[in-house]
Amino acid sequence: MSKEAYIITGASKGIGYEWSKQLIGKGHLVVGIARTQPANWPGEQFVSVDLTQLDAIEGIIEQVLGQLPKDIEQIVLVNNAGTIDPIGLAHSNGSADVSQSIVLNLTAPMLLCGAFIHQLKDNQCEKRIINISSGAGRKAYEGWSAYCAGKAGLDHFSSCIDVENEDIKVVSVAPGIIDTGMQEKIRQSDAADFPLIEKFLDYKESGLLSSPEETARLLIEMNERTDFNDLPTILDIRNLPPVKE
Repeated sequence: MSKEAYIITGASKGIGYEWSKQLIGKGHLVVGIARTQPANWPGEQFVSVDLTQLDAIEGIIEQVLGQLPKDIEQIVLVNNAGTIDPIGLAHSNGSADVSQSIVLNLTAPMLLCGAFIHQLKDNQCEKRIINISSGAGRKAYEGWSAYCAGKAGLDHFSSCIDVENEDIKVVSVAPGIIDTGMQEKIRQSDAADFPLIEKFLDYKESGLLSSPEETARLLIEMNERTDFNDLPTILDIRNLPPVKE
């Protein structure tokens, strides 16, 4: 039995689902977290929860960690859940939509990380946190102000907790442009809300989108690197540094 365990949010679809599926296929223990468990979930453990219910997060991590074998040697928290909404220029976005975006893209991952770190402080296993960021956190996109802000915050938060915790390696990785439901929603945007719509339509038509399967494979390979603990905190899966010998 594998001595590695993964806690993956947003595991019901997209790269979260494919990542979980591939890890389970390799014999690893995966606990998926999402609002709804998919009918074809490939593993045995899944927690159905709305991560915007912030008061529940401490208990969720306690529940998940309590399910893991006592002899586990590595535990990886993957904060993958997120939302592109609201798509629109900043002055047109409603307060509830902006708040919901920041809660799911930033506040919930912050609290999940905090609970993970706190509850494992006396555990001697290897601990890692992989936060799924975006190039939008590092470049301004018209119409994505809330999403850009949340992902930029996630990057900087990742840097903070990486320096705060010598026993936990933290990375915040941009996974590239992937052909998922999020991209489909982007392509359905109104040009007035998202002026770059034609560029993203062209990505699809030109076959420039990565598949969830390929992206998940690259993310698994990243975590399997012998020099993982030496990687920079802020990463792009398409431009990783060479493996240190």
